[in-house]
Amino acid sequence: MNSHFSFDQRLIDRYDRPGPRYTSYPTAVQFRDDFTVDDYRAAAGRSRALSLYFHIPFCDTICFYCACNKIATKDRSKSEPYLQALDREMALQAAIFNQGQPVEQLHWGGGTPTFLNNDQMRWLMARTRSHYNLLDDDSGEYSIEIDPREVRPDTLEVLREIGFNRMSLGLQDLDEAVQRAVNRIQSAEQTFGTMQRARELGFRSVSLDLIYGLPKQTLASFERTLEAVIAERPDRLSIFNYAHMPERFKPQRRIEAADLPAPQTKLDILQMAGEKLQEAGYVYIGMDHFALPDDELALAQREGHLYRNFQGYSTHAHCDLLGFGVSAIGSVGNTYAQNVKDLASYYAAIERGELPIERGLVLSRDDEIRRGLITELICNFRLDFAEFGRQWEIDTPDYFAEELKRLESMQADGLVVLDGEGIRVTDSGRLLIRNICMVFDAYLDQAKARFSRVI
Repeated sequence: MNSHFSFDQRLIDRYDRPGPRYTSYPTAVQFRDDFTVDDYRAAAGRSRALSLYFHIPFCDTICFYCACNKIATKDRSKSEPYLQALDREMALQAAIFNQGQPVEQLHWGGGTPTFLNNDQMRWLMARTRSHYNLLDDDSGEYSIEIDPREVRPDTLEVLREIGFNRMSLGLQDLDEAVQRAVNRIQSAEQTFGTMQRARELGFRSVSLDLIYGLPKQTLASFERTLEAVIAERPDRLSIFNYAHMPERFKPQRRIEAADLPAPQTKLDILQMAGEKLQEAGYVYIGMDHFALPDDELALAQREGHLYRNFQGYSTHAHCDLLGFGVSAIGSVGNTYAQNVKDLASYYAAIERGELPIERGLVLSRDDEIRRGLITELICNFRLDFAEFGRQWEIDTPDYFAEELKRLESMQADGLVVLDGEGIRVTDSGRLLIRNICMVFDAYLDQAKARFSRVI
């Protein structure tokens, strides 16, 4: 499978508009308040292998660009009651699932998971093991998000000891002016030293996150950051577009709009980054993600079974995802379920002995079919009509007749190739995959939320 994209300024100018990132379909804006625990329980009764996500919301300091659900605090004692609540939530969820199902995937996100001290991290993993069937042979995909500034001398040793074998490191940018502007001072030594130690300890994959479009960024400054990163050869790289939405995310109000790079500078940065990474041998996975050719994501994409969920690209399409903690989202069978978003409501629900689900969705058959199609396009850049039709027992071209007609203009622009056998996304279309998926989104015209721009 071709693993490149091409940068076409003309097409980007034409198609750059707001749109969903499709970590789910339907997207979270379609979740309903009348979704009930009974809906979730019914889906849980048909559960498969499991993927567990734990949201640890605490951060020592606030990064001004952040759009995550987080609680900035210097008070480390706040983590103890939260851990106790997580334990009780695990028990509540375990009671409605087949506890023999293996946990093939596990992820701690945040916030800053290493806000927890070593004993607390050991305790949380031990309690997880008491409720669920964690794998003991290091074959699971057990990952954690790391802020290198929160890595203590023995943090990585403890994480490896309790079962983590993959990590994602937040860097964003190495330039000092950019770091000051976003309130995240982080040295190259902290970041790359953490990467090196992780490899020495046998972590199988190290991913690194960068953001383009931050205040004070220039093409030259980001190129210096990228060259330093490429020299360290992370297994995966995510290069996210900063979406400035201060009306939605309060910390972003600390960023001066005048300090943001011009739109054309952002495009120049994106083009430069894509070219440099591909020259360095990285495979373009899609949606801001790159990986080395032997990485599991690249292999899964070549074999045609890459998947996408709320944590991004994944190789575990067959797993049900259980979310724990404030704002966490689960995906079980034909349902999505999201927990309450504030700590007080979360603690109150747990104290009542109730799952802290605030809203969710039971997918219709049409939702599931469209989810399957969007997943195939956004992960594997192609759709085989006959194969998809057999899977869903439909005549694919007939079912999507209106959408395929709308896709013809994208074919004329060179984003896709349409024929009797299926859809193939071209190199020029890969950067605009969100636009292509939006053609098949039945809810897009109803969405009231403000999405980030596709580029």
